[in-house]
Amino acid sequence: MRMFKRRLFSLILTSLLLNLSAQVTNRILFIFDDSYSMYGPWNSNVKIEVAKRVMAEFLDSLKNLPDLELALRCYGHTTFFKPERNCKDTKLEVPFADALSNSVKIKNRIQKLEPLGTTPIAYSLGESAADFSTKANCRNIIILITDGIEECGGNPCEVSAELQKKGIFLRPFVIGVGLDAKFADVFACMGKFYDVSNEANFKDVLKLVLTEAISQTTVEVDLLDIFKKPTETDVDMTFYKAGTNNVKYNYIHTLNHRGSPDTLVLDPDLTYDLTVHSIPPQEKKNIIIVKGKHNVITVDAPQGYLKLEVDGTINQYNPTTLIRKNDIMQTLNVQNFGKSEKYIVGKYDLEVLTLPRILLKDVEIKQSSTNTLKIPASGSTAFMKQGGEGFGSIYSDDGKTVVWVCNLNSSLQNEIIYLQPGKYKVVFRYGNSKETLQTINRNFEVKSGTPQTVRLF
Repeated sequence: MRMFKRRLFSLILTSLLLNLSAQVTNRILFIFDDSYSMYGPWNSNVKIEVAKRVMAEFLDSLKNLPDLELALRCYGHTTFFKPERNCKDTKLEVPFADALSNSVKIKNRIQKLEPLGTTPIAYSLGESAADFSTKANCRNIIILITDGIEECGGNPCEVSAELQKKGIFLRPFVIGVGLDAKFADVFACMGKFYDVSNEANFKDVLKLVLTEAISQTTVEVDLLDIFKKPTETDVDMTFYKAGTNNVKYNYIHTLNHRGSPDTLVLDPDLTYDLTVHSIPPQEKKNIIIVKGKHNVITVDAPQGYLKLEVDGTINQYNPTTLIRKNDIMQTLNVQNFGKSEKYIVGKYDLEVLTLPRILLKDVEIKQSSTNTLKIPASGSTAFMKQGGEGFGSIYSDDGKTVVWVCNLNSSLQNEIIYLQPGKYKVVFRYGNSKETLQTINRNFEVKSGTPQTVRLF
C-alpha cells in the first residue's frame, strides 16, 4: 500500500509538471535546520531522526520527476554552539543537479548530519542567492525546514523580501517542525508558513508544498460581505468531492498578514462542492480547479453578530435560545445567554427558553455590527409542599388572562423554578387528597433576580 501511494503521488506530480504551459525547470533548494535544538524530543523520536526518515521517503518520491533539479543547504551543522554561536555556520552541501541523481545524494548527506550549532536563518537565506546559478526558463524555489527562529540577530523577512524583489527566488515555503503556533507570525513575512504538529502531518505538508511549488495551482476562497469585499473569515470550510459526502479538505478560513484570503492547495484533478459552515451554511457546487493558475472561489457570506445578555442581577439560571430563520421553523442554532455568535445577514426569530418562553420575531443581523438583546433576570421561586407529593401547574396571571406556564414535578416534595418577572398563580392538590375542593390556589409575584418561597399548605 505504501509503495502504491508513493507511485500514485509520483504520477500526480509528473502529470502536474507535464501540464505546465511552457517547458520550465523547477529548481528546489532545501535549507535544512541542523542546529542543536533538533535533538529535542518529538513524537516517536528526536526531531532530527524524524526529519531524516521523513525526508528520505519524500526524496525517494522525487527521483523520476522531469524538469526538476534539487540542492541542499544546511545550517548549524559544523560548529558546536557553545561557548559562542557561529552565526556563519551554513553551507551548500549538495549543489543543483537533476532530481534522479541528487535525491540520492541529498538523502545520504542528510543521514550523516549531526545537530551542533545555532540558527542563522537570515544569513543562510542571503548565502543561498549564490546557490542558484544563472539559467534561463527556471523557477527558483526554497523550502526551509526549521525547528526554531532566527538566533543570530538577522532579519530573515528583510533578506527574503530583497531576494524576491531581485528575482533570485520565489516566495519561500517555511516548514516549522514542532514549533509553537505563535511563531507563525514570525515566519509569515518571510514566506508561506506551514506548521507541522506530528510525523504524519510532516509527510503531508511536504507533499502539499511540492505540489504548490511546481504546479502553480493555487486556490483562495473569498467570503464576500454585503459590499462584495472578501472581508469575512474565521469560519470552517469543507470541500467535498462533488456530488458526494466524501470530505477531501477541512480548513478554517483565514486572512493572511496582508489582510487577504490565505492561499490553499487543492488537488486540481477533482471537482468540488464547498460548504461554508456559517449560520446558516452557505454552499457552492461543482467547483472546477484550473491547473497552473490561481483560482478564486467566491461565496456570499455577509455576517454580523447577535449578543444575548441577561439584564439586572445574574443568578445561576442561564437560559438558552433557539435561533430560526425568519418564519421558518427549522432550528439553526441554540445560543446561550452571555455569548456572542455570528450569523448571515438577515432576519431571525428567537425563542428564549425561559419560563414563560419569550418569542422575538424579525430580529435583524446587519453587516459587521452587533445586535445586543437583553432580557430581565429570572427570579427563583421555591415551592414548599408540607403534605408530600402532589399535582399542580403554574400560570401567568395578569388579572385578565391566565396562561399555562409549566407543571410542577409531581414526584418532588419541594422544588425551585426560575420564572420571568411578573404575576403568577399556582394551582396544586396533594396526591393523598381525594376531594377536588382540597385544591390549593396561591397568587404570587416574581421580581427579577429575587428569590422567594411559596408555601403550598
